Amino acid sequence: MLIESIYDESFRNYGRVWADVPAAFTEPVVHALAEHAPCPEDGTKYEASAAALEELEVAPALKGLLFGGRPTQLGWCCGHNTRLNALEYHRSSEFNLGANDFILLLAKQHQIEGMGVDATLDMSLVRAFRVPAGVLVEVFADTLHYAPCQTGNEGFRTLVALPQGTNGPLPELDSALANAGDAPLLWAADKWLIVHAESNKAAAGAHVGLQGESIDIAEDIAQ
Repeated sequence: MLIESIYDESFRNYGRVWADVPAAFTEPVVHALAEHAPCPEDGTKYEASAAALEELEVAPALKGLLFGGRPTQLGWCCGHNTRLNALEYHRSSEFNLGANDFILLLAKQHQIEGMGVDATLDMSLVRAFRVPAGVLVEVFADTLHYAPCQTGNEGFRTLVALPQGTNGPLPELDSALANAGDAPLLWAADKWLIVHAESNKAAAGAHVGLQGESIDIAEDIAQ
């Protein structure tokens, strides 16, 4: 799989690089990730709101910059991962910043065919982008994404900044709307999920709509 750069023109359809944010605001986040974020040797760990990030002196300023005063959560996703067999989206952008390089596997919401229980996406449409350590990147709301992938044996430690409550408990929808729009894909608060049949979330009831071979970039990052 071709691993592109977030500085390539092709990334502009998926997100935006916030290169002009002063290091005085990003470096404390990088240090907190490196010092406090757990990095499982197998699999990934996600924490929606991490105290080590929320308590940083720069946290209020960053939240104001990223979401314009909207209540915001600063969490992290860490671990070792080279595979993709699920994709999610939110109704807002997500911001990532890594203590080391990481790779995002992305597609676009408009590439989903059908709606609700009929929603499908061809896995061949997914593209890979490498994000350098210490670079703040925005992933647009209509960009499908999931847990980052590592670039080497050290794994990854990545900030995940989202509106407060995102990925929280699954809300209860009116039964008359259970199959309307993209409601069948709703997996948690402000989290719509579509998975491959090989995903462990498929057995838990997530919507199976990713078609084709699941993705593993282990050989690509080893080159």
